[in-house]
Amino acid sequence: MKLNVYPVILVLIASLLISCKKDMEFGDDYSKSEKAWNGFKAYSGNSYRYMVATASWAGTASETIMTVKDGHVIARSYVQKERIPGSPDFVTRTQWEEDAASLGSHTAGAGLFTLDDIYSSAKNDWLKKRDNAKTYFEANNHGMISSCGYVEDGCADDCFRGISIGFIETL
Repeated sequence: MKLNVYPVILVLIASLLISCKKDMEFGDDYSKSEKAWNGFKAYSGNSYRYMVATASWAGTASETIMTVKDGHVIARSYVQKERIPGSPDFVTRTQWEEDAASLGSHTAGAGLFTLDDIYSSAKNDWLKKRDNAKTYFEANNHGMISSCGYVEDGCADDCFRGISIGFIETL
């Protein structure tokens, strides 16, 4: 009786591929969101605005609005607010705008990143499987990233590593 080893090898390889763990959390959600982003990028001519929001347990919050034209950051604006003690209201502490000539002249605010850069960071860093962290991913901006990152176990304050995007819109 002649034994054909090819089907056996094929079954072994298939079982190895199926049993391998992916090294990325929210892989299917990320893929759907990346597809939505690529559609938006084509529709908008890779020219858009988006807003990065931050908040701290200490009562400060910020918004950075990035303007991207033809795949390049051309402007950035920033506002930082602080909660008035004993009140739900905020007061503006810092505010500035940068144009093409002054980009990067301020250290506060979100970095000069396009959404391509953000999707790359999501895939290669923020969504990596970690044994010591809880990972988050949301795509509430018409299917595109709205929140992506992780919080390491045991961290108490301002531990989110990633991004929160309030809006994405065409120019």
